[in-house]
Amino acid sequence: MPLFINRDQIFAHQVHLLEHKLRSKEERILELETENAILHLRLAESLGKLRRDHEEDAKSETHRQLQSNTEKITQSALVKLLSNVQAVKQDLSELFAVYASFASELEEQSKQLLEKVEQASSCLNGHRGDEFQNLQDRAAALERSLEEEKERCRSERQKRKELHNALVELRGNIRVHCRVRPVLAFDHVQTSGSGPASSEEVISAISDDTVMVNCLKTGMPVQNKLFEFERVHGPDDSQNAVFEEVKSLLTSLLDGYNVCIMAYGQTGSGKTHTMMGSQPLEEHSGMQQEVQQGIIPKAAAELFRLISEKPGQSHAVEVSVMEVYNNEVFDLLARDEHGNAVGQRRDIITTSSGSSQVTGLTYEPVCNASEVMQIISSVLKLRAHCPTLVHTDSSRSHLIVTLTISSKSPNALALARRLQSAKMDMQRSSHKEWWSPRCRRANPAARQPSYELFASPASSPCPSPSLSPCPSPRHSISQTEFRTKLQLVDLAGSECVGMSGISGAALWEVSCINRSLSALSDVLGSLAEQRPHVPYRNSKLTHLLQDTIGGDAKLLVMLCVSPTQRFITESLQSLGFGTRARQVQKTPPRRKNHTLKVK
Repeated sequence: MPLFINRDQIFAHQVHLLEHKLRSKEERILELETENAILHLRLAESLGKLRRDHEEDAKSETHRQLQSNTEKITQSALVKLLSNVQAVKQDLSELFAVYASFASELEEQSKQLLEKVEQASSCLNGHRGDEFQNLQDRAAALERSLEEEKERCRSERQKRKELHNALVELRGNIRVHCRVRPVLAFDHVQTSGSGPASSEEVISAISDDTVMVNCLKTGMPVQNKLFEFERVHGPDDSQNAVFEEVKSLLTSLLDGYNVCIMAYGQTGSGKTHTMMGSQPLEEHSGMQQEVQQGIIPKAAAELFRLISEKPGQSHAVEVSVMEVYNNEVFDLLARDEHGNAVGQRRDIITTSSGSSQVTGLTYEPVCNASEVMQIISSVLKLRAHCPTLVHTDSSRSHLIVTLTISSKSPNALALARRLQSAKMDMQRSSHKEWWSPRCRRANPAARQPSYELFASPASSPCPSPSLSPCPSPRHSISQTEFRTKLQLVDLAGSECVGMSGISGAALWEVSCINRSLSALSDVLGSLAEQRPHVPYRNSKLTHLLQDTIGGDAKLLVMLCVSPTQRFITESLQSLGFGTRARQVQKTPPRRKNHTLKVK
């Protein structure tokens, strides 16, 4: 059977084969084009590399040519320099020869001049030797006279100071010292307007008892104001120098007097530095740090030193720490149920004798100065502080540290003899009183003149039968303790609200501070003018310090002022406060009486 092949199928098959070959050729063409592109890229890279090599070769050739030219130039310069050096050497040799000739000539001339001088001096010694000796003797005599006058001036100044202190002691005036701090970093601020620079020093200590203030006003002549105080410390005076002037008051504590030292001034004037020192919260371990201690640590150390010098007497010391914040009194030594120190509010009452007393106040017994400072340092963190534009750590409360000394003195027998003498004088007077061991209703007003030298209402509020002016039937006397107080006060600083830049709740703090300081100034003004009523109760601060300000305590006010024009208004206010304080004539301080028992 014959095989029949369809021609269409044959053609279709051939077309399929041709299409397959065409696709293969096209793929081959694509591969060749890709290889061609790769070869072109390689060719371009080779050409670029060849070009770079040519450029580097050209640069190297240029560098070699430059280096060769530089070497040629340097070599020529060295040749010229060598020739110049040779010429300079020749000139120096010639100059040295000339110098040698001149030196020989000068030596000959100097020998001739020395011979002439010796001849002239021998002539002078022969003719004017006596006159020259007389001049030397007169100069020596004048120097000795000057030294004698200086010593006499120093002694007279010391006598004047002692007499002035004695006068202050007799008149009972408040002692006022002033300390002018140095210029600090925050004093250098920019001021608007054409007035004087704010950092210009306008307050200075011109002597040891006088402060001068230059009142500068634009377009006005300079006006100098002088303020006199018992002692003035300049910016260069150290903490030791400041304490040396107040140390004598501490001796009075063991003699029966109450003593108070308070620092007054505006914010940033150096009150806390004066009272506590630069580093009150740290241990003082070096001499440099010890020099920076303030009045409070130095006073504590001096007190215990004085106690150690009297081994025959018995003394006990207690410390209390209070602050007056927003016109409220807080006991900083009060502790909660866990034994942690917390500031608790306390009330001030007036006793039957007219003295002020803080109810529930905490007292801590201490045996040395380091214990005192440890207690104070542990509670200082409770004191209110707030940063202002004037001071970064401004105190917002008045701090009162009180050291209470309870003493038993073996000299009570001598005091008793003086008391018996006063009783005998009282018996000779026309006004006679009869004493009975059971009678305790003697008239204090009638008894006061007889033992005025021994008792003080402010210091001994409770009258004792042993102080009766009537003679005692027996002379056997036993002693009991008497108490004196050392109050160390770091007042909060007065502020101008606009200058301090405070706002919000701090405005109330500033208001309370300024009102309490104003009340203190009013009290001093009333005492200076001897008004019948003294407004002690207008502020908790003045009520708390009533016995100190108006009583028989020895009071020293340390004014701290800033020296620059920026704070001149506040500084003048502080100096005026000190001037008013000096005008107060208190009752002359009297010794606290030894409480005696008659057997």
